[in-house]
Amino acid sequence: MITHTHYLTLIRLSIVMALCVIMLGAYVRLSDAGLGCPDWPGCYGKMLVPQHDSHVDEANQAWSQRPLEQDKAWKEMVHRYLAGFLGLAILLVAIAGWRLRRRLGQSPVLPLAILGLVVFQALLGMWTVTLLLKPIIVVAHLLGGMTVLLLLWWLMLRLVSPATGNSRHHGLFPWVLLGFIVLYTQIFLGGWTSANYAALACSDVPTCQSQWLPPMDFAEGFTLWRGLGQDYEYGVLDAPARTAIHVAHRIGAVVTLLLLAGVALWALRTGHRAFRLPAVAVLVLLVLQVTLGVMNIVHVLPLPIAVAHNGGAALLLISVATLLYHASSINHPVRP
Repeated sequence: MITHTHYLTLIRLSIVMALCVIMLGAYVRLSDAGLGCPDWPGCYGKMLVPQHDSHVDEANQAWSQRPLEQDKAWKEMVHRYLAGFLGLAILLVAIAGWRLRRRLGQSPVLPLAILGLVVFQALLGMWTVTLLLKPIIVVAHLLGGMTVLLLLWWLMLRLVSPATGNSRHHGLFPWVLLGFIVLYTQIFLGGWTSANYAALACSDVPTCQSQWLPPMDFAEGFTLWRGLGQDYEYGVLDAPARTAIHVAHRIGAVVTLLLLAGVALWALRTGHRAFRLPAVAVLVLLVLQVTLGVMNIVHVLPLPIAVAHNGGAALLLISVATLLYHASSINHPVRP
């Protein structure tokens, strides 16, 4: 029999797996292994990366335009395997949510919605490969992964801190919601920067190319759809377009920092105990994210720091989501 404890443990396991999938996906993308396997769901026609010389020769003949690089192929396939295990875990979460719906008094809509989103994520993963790293698909896949993590976290919050009312606290709710939207937009800009290989378009801080206003082409940089059939590996944009993307991400970082820092400090000043931990987490993660962002530029995008920057964005997202949850439904009296 499935119990509340089993259900909560399964959700927490899924959250950890979702975070690992996000960071592993960033690792695959940033190590230029996104097309390590040119087909889907297998790799050069196999469910395991070809190892024997005969299989390698066969793969290279079938995909002569993209010879097998085993290190990149393994990175891609490990990401797919882990994403598959996450999908199975979320399927179990959806089944458990349905079976426990009356006992918990909670609608099964959210766990079923997460399951549907995971199915769509699988399609985005396929299109990422078959459409040759098309930036809008890559970014949609990133945002989809972040949303899966977010919804699993929200599902956990409903179990560990069930709402007893809907008293939006001290006018804080709309500001937290605004901060949440701005953060999601900033994550989109970060993904767009990475997908268009624009992370190193500016090699200095706080200026860009030793200028405050370098040549930029925002229209070209933010053309979301460019048709089909083009290989986007290593990017297709010219320098002004990539610079525009990079600068937009920097501006977004400043706006996000100021807004979320203000919201977190406001939450702490209310004195409500439910706000303390997530507000402190938001402040710490903001400092960490800015530091990692600067280090990416100064040290020319080292892989561990770039991956940590993606993981920090995911942790910041669920921290802000926790603030949003408690601001939208206060469950305990205010205590100094």
